[in-house]
Amino acid sequence: MQIVFHEKYYNSDYAMDPAADQGRIESIMDIISNNKLYEIITPEPATEEDILRAHTKRHLDSIKRDSLLYELASLAAGGAILAAEEAYKGIPTFAVIRPPGHHASADSCWGFCYFNNISISLLKLYAESKIDSAFVLDFDLHTGDGNINILSNREDGFSVKILNPRSGERVAYLNEVREYMENLNDIDVFVASAGFDEGIEDWGHKLYPEDYTRLGELMKDHSERICEGRRYALLEGGYNHSVLGKNVDAFCQGFQ
Repeated sequence: MQIVFHEKYYNSDYAMDPAADQGRIESIMDIISNNKLYEIITPEPATEEDILRAHTKRHLDSIKRDSLLYELASLAAGGAILAAEEAYKGIPTFAVIRPPGHHASADSCWGFCYFNNISISLLKLYAESKIDSAFVLDFDLHTGDGNINILSNREDGFSVKILNPRSGERVAYLNEVREYMENLNDIDVFVASAGFDEGIEDWGHKLYPEDYTRLGELMKDHSERICEGRRYALLEGGYNHSVLGKNVDAFCQGFQ
């Protein structure tokens, strides 16, 4: 399994919000980087062409006004693209990227997000005629409205199914994900908007580390059933630094 990471993701000066907190990415990499089963690979920034598949020129220009923000947001999108490209080769990949992206729509953004990393990565694969369909599991505490706004009901023939589980209790939540995936067919790649703020010790107070392992296992099992195991995941939320790395690692244990 591969881990997408760049040293610049440690930079917390681009914003003053929980996703940009100093120590957040460190809490993940302190654990992930010590696992010999994971190979760390380094991305390049997304190009303007890549970004403009998902966003308007006006939105791109608005982010470019802040040079540091643009540098890091385009590098996060580039990390998502690299993860997607590795997944297309059949290599499961988790991208430890920052800033996150699932609240970024074509012409707007909020919720600590600037560019929609999921959409940019999927639309690049689609533009290169590598995929015609995708499944997005968004297990962040907050619904990824940007994913929905950009990827749902498209007119270009690209078909994307998105699940934002809404069950309030952990067993029901896992059953909701399992049952949805059991009914999936004709998917070319699986991707997770991997937010860890539903954690029992995070804002959502719901999921235990073993539940994140189960989510990873479900992604693995059904991607192997449907699309030769093509799967990747992108970091979104998760704000309790003391448990974030443990939860990410738990997911990766099931996902790899």
